[in-house]
Amino acid sequence: MKAVFVDRDGTLNVNTGYVGDPADVVIVPHAARGVRALNDADFAVVVVSNQSGIARGYFTDAQADAVDARVRELLAADGARIDAMYRCPHWPADERAAGVPECDCRKPKPGLLRAAAADLGIELALSWMVGDRLLDMEAGRAAGCRCVLVPGVPPHQPAEDMSKAPPDYRARDLADAARFIIDTQHTGTQRPAASPRAGSR
Repeated sequence: MKAVFVDRDGTLNVNTGYVGDPADVVIVPHAARGVRALNDADFAVVVVSNQSGIARGYFTDAQADAVDARVRELLAADGARIDAMYRCPHWPADERAAGVPECDCRKPKPGLLRAAAADLGIELALSWMVGDRLLDMEAGRAAGCRCVLVPGVPPHQPAEDMSKAPPDYRARDLADAARFIIDTQHTGTQRPAASPRAGSR
């Protein structure tokens, strides 16, 4: 099975900062169209998301589940299907209290992608990571996937330096990312990278 791993906050839904209330979920423009195109092209679409708000006590696992369910519901209303969702609930490495062990699932580590691959029978070498942050690109590369960067919604300020893990393509949005991935699958080649105006921030 081939898959497209997709970040959640900023990529699928607007990142309002530690999204813990389903009422705050707003789908990013063109995100449903992109997911739907990947569904139609027989990619599994798997969300992989850092959710340190759980460790910080901003919201519970149950509240995070409710947000995930709302994301799926809103996408499904537009004909788009999420096949699975994986999250890391742990602290960032540079904010862990003394004595708290480091997890292996928080992006930029590839633990979420590898767990999904083991659970679902995904071939990582045939799969892609799509996200709006350097850590998404790093996680995808570490798992052996190709990577597409989309602009975060809202955009990150300042823009991150992608030289550590350059994406295969800088897309205008998730629909453009899906087109690139599907074109690459069909032709075995990649389109020229998008212009800085179209895909960088």
